[in-house]
Formats: sequence, C-alpha cells, structure tokens
Amino acid sequence: MRKVIYGVGISLDGYIARPDGSVDFLFMPKDYSMGAFFKRIDVALMGRKTYEVGLKLGGGKISSPGMTCYVFSQALPDDAPGGVTVVREAPKPFLERLRKKTGKDIWLMGGGELTQAFLKEDLVDEIYLGIVPTLIGQGIPAFPASFPQREFALVENKSFSKGLAALRYERARKRKKK
Repeated sequence: MRKVIYGVGISLDGYIARPDGSVDFLFMPKDYSMGAFFKRIDVALMGRKTYEVGLKLGGGKISSPGMTCYVFSQALPDDAPGGVTVVREAPKPFLERLRKKTGKDIWLMGGGELTQAFLKEDLVDEIYLGIVPTLIGQGIPAFPASFPQREFALVENKSFSKGLAALRYERARKRKKK
C-alpha cells in the first residue's frame, strides 16, 4: 500500500516556519540530497497556507514533472494557479481513494492544520525530518497539539555538514488481535 510520509524541514526547536510562514532559517548543505526521497513519491499533499508560501517560493508554480499536487482548502478556487488540484473534503476519505490508485508513496508536505488532521486520523506512516541547528523561538510547530499519542520507530538517522540531521521514522502500529 502507498505510504503517507510527513516530510519537513524543521528548526531545532521544532518549527516548520516562522509565525509569518517564512522559512528563511532552513538550508540544505551541499552534501545533503533529497534525491532518494523524491524517487519514492509521486504525490504531494499540502494545506492552503503551505501552498501559498510554495507558490511564492516557486515563482507561481507548485508542481513539477511526475508529481501530482493536491491542496486541501475550502477557500481556494477550483482553478487555483500552480498546477494543483484543490481538495474540499476531509483527508481520510480522500486518502482512501488515492491509496487505491497505482503509484508511489505520498508526501504530506507540512502545514500545521493539515498535519494535525492526518495525525488525528492516524494517516501518517512515516516521518522524515530534516533538522537544522537553529532555534527560532516561535513559529508554526511541526507537530501541532491535539492529536492522540502515536508511536514511531527510528529507522534511519544521518548527519550532514553545517549540523543538519535527517531522521526517518516508521509508524509502529500494534497488530489487532484475532
């Protein structure tokens, strides 16, 4: 089954962005590559605020060749710019249909409210964090409050120049008794 991977860059104190949504503190050293990650995925999911930041950073475009992008929003028009499809339903029923389609894994790009909804519904199969050694003091948390406890197991950890660390966790679900 296609996995949902919550993949984000975060500050050392756990923020994906400053309060205004800016991500100027994030960096990628030359010895760090997202190539292997991007080979695993062909779908990106994001909330409206992440979409709007991405649209600015991408010069008016979000999607890239081979990547289908969905934006969860009640406010955006159906013909939102940037090569995205607007989703107006809850994550769980949308994801159930998406997982039935042939394809690679699914990237949950970030966004506090959408991530919270995915964690509440236990829809995250992996977490991939790129941690930069910077404390920003306040911002949009990588893991917004108000979801049930979820267990994950560390399956990969790597360090790179300039203090960047990459951690990959897999969801540790308890097997149902028969």
